[in-house]
Amino acid sequence: MISKLSIKRYPPTQNKSLQAWNASDEFILNYISEHKVENKKTVIVNDRFGYLGVHLASKKTTHLINYKSEEKALRLNFDINGLEFDESAIVNPRSDLPKGIALGVIKVPKSIDLFDFYLAKLSENLDDNGIVLCGFMTKYFNKSMLSVAETYFEEVEQSLAWKKSRILILKKPKRIESAEFIQSFQFAHSVIDNVEINQYPGVFSSKSIDQATQFFLDHLGVKESDEKILDLASGNGILALTAKSINPEAEVHLVDDSMLAVESSKLNISSANTHFHWNDILEDLENESFDLVISNPPFHFEFETNIEISIGLFKQVHRVLKLGGRFTSVASKHLNFKTHLEPLFSSNRIVAETSKFVVYESVK
Repeated sequence: MISKLSIKRYPPTQNKSLQAWNASDEFILNYISEHKVENKKTVIVNDRFGYLGVHLASKKTTHLINYKSEEKALRLNFDINGLEFDESAIVNPRSDLPKGIALGVIKVPKSIDLFDFYLAKLSENLDDNGIVLCGFMTKYFNKSMLSVAETYFEEVEQSLAWKKSRILILKKPKRIESAEFIQSFQFAHSVIDNVEINQYPGVFSSKSIDQATQFFLDHLGVKESDEKILDLASGNGILALTAKSINPEAEVHLVDDSMLAVESSKLNISSANTHFHWNDILEDLENESFDLVISNPPFHFEFETNIEISIGLFKQVHRVLKLGGRFTSVASKHLNFKTHLEPLFSSNRIVAETSKFVVYESVK
């Protein structure tokens, strides 16, 4: 039986249909309890709101955290429930996991490449008698989940459905030698020469530059007078890289919620006067300090579509822009971001558009 703990979402949402957990989280906890799974040394992966971490807080638990928002959610919910937070229990995706893991718990991410990356790390460090439980909602099942799991484990079992969720139960790790998992591809555009782009799994637009960003590259609006530029939700850093090619003297900052995205951008940009920030918001950046902010803002949160995240970022962009500073962004046309930009900025215009995408310029 799952104990009654208070769990809140971070970032918060006004959408009452969006919860901080789903049935697959509950299924995992019930499975651990009913099967008396050994969990004295547990690693939890992709626990975006801390639901699993809080409920398993009494165990010797390590949290593999890629997203700064995930870390903040975990801290928030530990605090709400009066639990002591162990700073040493957090590891990032590029760090080593502890050896001899008894239990690995993973909420299956949307990215199969990222799932592959996580399972490789877990299988390498799992005890011979250890078990990995992978929870997901049945509607998001992908056959690739099974093929990836079978790459790293001798025994792969899929549970029956419970409240429209399932669990993959993985045993007997194969001990495959881990790889670096860096994806590389060539990219050329009218604004920049042919370059090799490198990124880690799970970073937006796997193995290519997405169409919206390609369209945006022609309309960034970078000027020689832009002394300080921010690439918000920077991903692999292609926007910042392009901005630097247009104005090499600019001081450029990149911010992304995903540590693997930040690390990816470091692989692609080595220019002087470039700064990288692992954060989901702009709390570390000064008021009225940027001449230009460029962004392909996020509106997906794993399997959810949630424009509240983007709207919250727009408010922070307004804070960090200088008076007269510009915010150029690209978005899918159906999102109609202009209605959310207009209350914040003194002027807003559509710079360019296609049947699918719109580039906006907003001036403070």
